[in-house]
Amino acid sequence: MPAHVPRTPTPTTLDTTRIDDLRISAVRPLITPALLEEWLPVPTAARALVESSRAAISAVLHGKDDRLVVVVGPCSIHDHEQALTYARLLKAEADRHAGELLVVMRTYFENPRPTVGWKGSTNDPRLDGSFAINEGLELARQLMLDVLAVGLPVGTEFLDLLSPQFIADLVSWGAIGARTTESQSHRQLASGLSCPVGFKNGTDGGVKVASDAILAAQAGHAFLGLNKMGTAAIFETRGNPDCHVILRGGKATNYSAADVQAACQLLQANGLREQVMIDVSHANSSKQHARQITVAADVAAQIAAGERRITGIMIESHLQEGRQDIVPGQPLKHGVSVTDACISFSQTVPVLDGLAAAVKARRNQKTAGC
Repeated sequence: MPAHVPRTPTPTTLDTTRIDDLRISAVRPLITPALLEEWLPVPTAARALVESSRAAISAVLHGKDDRLVVVVGPCSIHDHEQALTYARLLKAEADRHAGELLVVMRTYFENPRPTVGWKGSTNDPRLDGSFAINEGLELARQLMLDVLAVGLPVGTEFLDLLSPQFIADLVSWGAIGARTTESQSHRQLASGLSCPVGFKNGTDGGVKVASDAILAAQAGHAFLGLNKMGTAAIFETRGNPDCHVILRGGKATNYSAADVQAACQLLQANGLREQVMIDVSHANSSKQHARQITVAADVAAQIAAGERRITGIMIESHLQEGRQDIVPGQPLKHGVSVTDACISFSQTVPVLDGLAAAVKARRNQKTAGC
């Protein structure tokens, strides 16, 4: 029998400290997704809601349901109880408009920063620079379970490539942001996610990067990742057929009828479904939160006029209007965003009323044309 030939050199104790981890200040243990799921399992009712809402959103995307998907909620979650208060208010509106609107609560825990700043409650749940990430992951999962218990499906942005393993089983709809739509890693991630995923247009307003992202995410991929047991693994995906474009503006707004037409022409040229979700915030509101109301009214008018290619809308809304900074030693105002400025819930209700009325008008047009 031939002698065994080692695949690697004999282990040594060579000093690598001069060339490795030179800019790492600390390495701390991370909880595993499997352990967090054991601590916070999915109740039967929550699992059923996740499954049914994913299927319903998919039906909208594939033209089998004429309701409008509405992703609405705070720009980012920074207070658990305030988020639950918002969820209970939103649930009443979701029930009232269930025939026209498929409401998903925006539960964002990660915030992309152009430079530096608070990166979200997963990264810094205490808002003090302590970076208690294990605590943040636990709080994020618990809040999603609590919102599901209220009876609302949840949506979130997938920014960090590892965090989905901790919460993705609870997510009914996901987003890939404008700064990451062009990222190969995020396109690969989307190809393996179990929920529908929206890709935002690039920060410059270009829709082609989102169209390319959908094509990539529809395909299968093999890539490196973290499994539920916290071990590095190679993932092979099947591809995600439930991806779509989100128009969020760029150098200019892109929510008008002409913008919808241009985006759908590009999608058609790439062999993709002609459909868009419109984000009425961000560049489409010119970073003026109150303009979301005006933009939503324009979108509603397009829908009422018979536009069927608009399948969804995104709204940044909180308990109270505006935004505030996180200032050490200074208490935060109740129900006010600490990231992007939001419209208040009282301002959100008539926006939802208008969107529901628009869907009814679109539906009546179709009936009259039969």
